[in-house]
Amino acid sequence: MIGCIRHVSTHHARLMETFPAVTTIAQTIQLSLSPVFMLAGIGAILNVLVGRLARVVDRSRALETLQPALEGDDRAHHAGEARLLHWRMKVINTALFLCVSSAIGTCSVVALLFVGELAHLHIGTVVGVMFIMAMLLLVSGLVMFLIEVRLSLRATYFRNALLGRRLS
Repeated sequence: MIGCIRHVSTHHARLMETFPAVTTIAQTIQLSLSPVFMLAGIGAILNVLVGRLARVVDRSRALETLQPALEGDDRAHHAGEARLLHWRMKVINTALFLCVSSAIGTCSVVALLFVGELAHLHIGTVVGVMFIMAMLLLVSGLVMFLIEVRLSLRATYFRNALLGRRLS
């Protein structure tokens, strides 16, 4: 009888070793909070980028409808603005791609934190490299956003020139 109890006790101890403790899972959740906050920030950035893209597309469509009726300098001016809008769309799409890639990388980091803990894998280097990549993608997306904002200022220069205002 005592041998049977020892066997059950040994089996129970081995079984408990295969499942992580609640404190270990809690620590993993704490580790994943920073990437989750980063995801919230990326979501806000994506929202801004999509809004800017929608405005550029709307302006581009408005120019397309005006183009057939325009002549001379007006036609050339609107063609220049259309080229600028085309560049802005490309830059915003690139920024969106980079930021979404960063979000995917960040989600992968969170998933790997849990997989590594639950499967007792030593993948800290992989997780670290993936987080660095996600941050670099986010920085690149933000740089593209900055470029797009600078390009959008050129559109206001076009409009100011039409109004006869002096640029300072």
